[in-house]
Amino acid sequence: MPTGPTQDAGWEIGVSRTLPHPPSAVWEFVASPEGVVLWLGAGAELTPEKGAAYRTDEGMTGEVRGYRPNDRIRLTHGATTVQVTVSGAASGAGEKAVLRFHQEQLASAGEREAAREHWRAVLDTVAAALGGA
Repeated sequence: MPTGPTQDAGWEIGVSRTLPHPPSAVWEFVASPEGVVLWLGAGAELTPEKGAAYRTDEGMTGEVRGYRPNDRIRLTHGATTVQVTVSGAASGAGEKAVLRFHQEQLASAGEREAAREHWRAVLDTVAAALGGA
């Protein structure tokens, strides 16, 4: 097996950023209709219950696999699985949140690198929408 893929989840990627906002505010945004469109794609509407299907305007389909309010959303994204988590950041300077995107079952190292670029751009967009780096 080449270096990189995991035995059970194929190639995977995780990106995260600490944001200068309380975890509850970050969660409310990423779980809101406006936030979902930013990270999942135009036209996406998520129903917060296991098994709920979604479709983006670009034709990406999937279903919710798990939804724990104020914690994580896990869903299929085509042939892959994406998990979005929000947690508190260990910091002495005010309340901050860590927003993380994790994608698994990617097909190759190339797909992993494309996913890394995609999720980093999503983090930039979400951070800008929230008004902070």
